[in-house]
Amino acid sequence: MKIFSAKQLSEADKATTEKHNITSLDLMEHAGTQVFKWLHQRLQNAKVPIHIFCGIGNNGGDGLVVGRLLLEKDYNVHIYIANFTDKRSKCFLKNYDRIKEVTNNWPKLMTSEKDFPEINNQDIIIDALFGIGLNRPPEGWLKPLIQHINASKAFTLAIDIPSGLYANQALEDIDAVVKANHTLTFQAPKLSFFLPETGKFVPFFDIIDIGLDPEYLHKTESLAQLIGKQQAQQFYKPRQAFDHKGTYGHSLIIAGSYGKIGAAVLSAKAAFKIGVGLVTVFVPECGYDIIQMAVPEAMAITDKEDDLITDIDFDIEPSAIGVGMGIGKKAKTVSALEKLFKNAKAPMVIDADALNCISENKNLLKVLPKHAILTPHPGELKRLIGEWTDDYDKLEKAKTFSKKHEVVLLIKGAHTVVIFNESLYINTTGNPGMATAGSGDALTGAITGLLSQGYDPLLAAVFGVYLHGTAGSIASQTMGYEAVMATDIIENIGNAYMSLFEQPEQSEKGEPKK
Repeated sequence: MKIFSAKQLSEADKATTEKHNITSLDLMEHAGTQVFKWLHQRLQNAKVPIHIFCGIGNNGGDGLVVGRLLLEKDYNVHIYIANFTDKRSKCFLKNYDRIKEVTNNWPKLMTSEKDFPEINNQDIIIDALFGIGLNRPPEGWLKPLIQHINASKAFTLAIDIPSGLYANQALEDIDAVVKANHTLTFQAPKLSFFLPETGKFVPFFDIIDIGLDPEYLHKTESLAQLIGKQQAQQFYKPRQAFDHKGTYGHSLIIAGSYGKIGAAVLSAKAAFKIGVGLVTVFVPECGYDIIQMAVPEAMAITDKEDDLITDIDFDIEPSAIGVGMGIGKKAKTVSALEKLFKNAKAPMVIDADALNCISENKNLLKVLPKHAILTPHPGELKRLIGEWTDDYDKLEKAKTFSKKHEVVLLIKGAHTVVIFNESLYINTTGNPGMATAGSGDALTGAITGLLSQGYDPLLAAVFGVYLHGTAGSIASQTMGYEAVMATDIIENIGNAYMSLFEQPEQSEKGEPKK
């Protein structure tokens, strides 16, 4: 699914009205009707007070459409207009006139804080103050209005985007944003929904198709791609009856140091669970017995040193290499990495201490393998690309790094972002329970396993992140977030594959169960 900028969505509106011979007013009516249907289906004429706060632009016009349709169904509706300027959109004015035709209780014009209504926490608020066209923080009494809405603790539904939030730029004032419980966003989600600093204002959202021109949406290059189940299904490579273990590749996992051999174990197990045919683990000598007992399916090669990796020497031809988990940052290990980067022919996933070695030894950037997949956690990312001022600055710095070094770069988080050059792929799976030791080691093993099976680096990263997140979600469903461990994520990778093609349960009426 594509994620578009505010400018692109505005252009899509224009293209739709011109190509399909409909007016902006018709488009607004359709959008508002879709919001009304969503509400009506859930409220079923409940008499709870509904407070609709409208701006004087097109988002406010959407709110007026919703209010009129609710009034026609005899809901207990109160409409307020934030009358902060004389400039009004034509569609807003048209719908302002229309709402006068269905009620004698005209919308209340607010001009200052003294006009704010009393709201109980059992009421419902519909936020239609500002849409994606907002280009500066709400000022004057508008900021206290937003704070009044937030302080009410009433269930708040935002139309298209919570007021005060931008679609695709950094926030300037976090205290001037509506804290929506749910957002009904038009046509496509917005980039701000998935970033740490702004996503907290959109804990839940549904996408409403308002009928924008499909050709424009298809041909327009988006800001990012959202990766869900539908996309992941297309990534999957089915297996054939006469395939064998050699068909599915050979992963080399280079990991561990004294006290950290568990990182190698987790990565190796994840590579197997993701479907690789063979795994060889390269560890210090102290890890030999551990690997042989903990992962009997794997083969083991050891460094000449007992406690750390100093010379990565192997006589196998791996299909892919995963390196860095728990290896430390000793000078001998850095030298071993440099040798590996220069000589390795297989595609590579670089993680953890290998990334820290790169950050502290910039000469390694000169020999960084092209199209390698780098999987830093936030601290490692900061050491790699430098400090950032906000989430959008972070994305730009990450894109610059990816382009300069020709690598795939991950930004891990609630919605992990996979970056290659200018392209962003945002993951939709996972949960807070995955913030646990070893989760990253499992991800590296999984991506390495996919690389070994012939997935290209970008696809391996995107698909690996999706399956890893799905496995974590499945694990949390049976044990809760707090109890999830990295081994639980690994054990559920098979279930993650199976879930790709599961059909939703059907009710007796033949409808999907919710």
